[in-house]
Amino acid sequence: MTERTARDLALLGAALVLLGLLTRLASGGMANPRMGLSSHLAAMMGGTLLLALAAVWHWVRLSPGLDRLTFWLLVYANFANWAATLLAAIWGAGATSMPIAAGTSRAAGWQEGLVMALLISLSLAMIAALALVIKGLLAGRKAG
Repeated sequence: MTERTARDLALLGAALVLLGLLTRLASGGMANPRMGLSSHLAAMMGGTLLLALAAVWHWVRLSPGLDRLTFWLLVYANFANWAATLLAAIWGAGATSMPIAAGTSRAAGWQEGLVMALLISLSLAMIAALALVIKGLLAGRKAG
């Protein structure tokens, strides 16, 4: 499972970096270009994180079930971060959830709510995923 997980993390990390580059090309035409830049950066950093984790995944020791759970938590958190900031940029949303990047840009209530829900869920997913990565790295350290 470790080799498959590493390869899948690398593939999705590269895909997310590509999405980040494409987002930057389009960000000037968005309702909030500054939030578009945030989306670009979220994808670039998230993709880089996935690529870095793929490179060290052979040190992570988790059960097959926890391995897949950690993989999906990482994928969800990083892609949802890109998607939440991209939607906020397109809709001009985010004043309440990301005031530094969004400024005073405010969208319809349901749009603001969706962005906020994504931000909260991706934050929880990322915390859980990184806790599991640390657990797996510690287990690998003890094993070898």
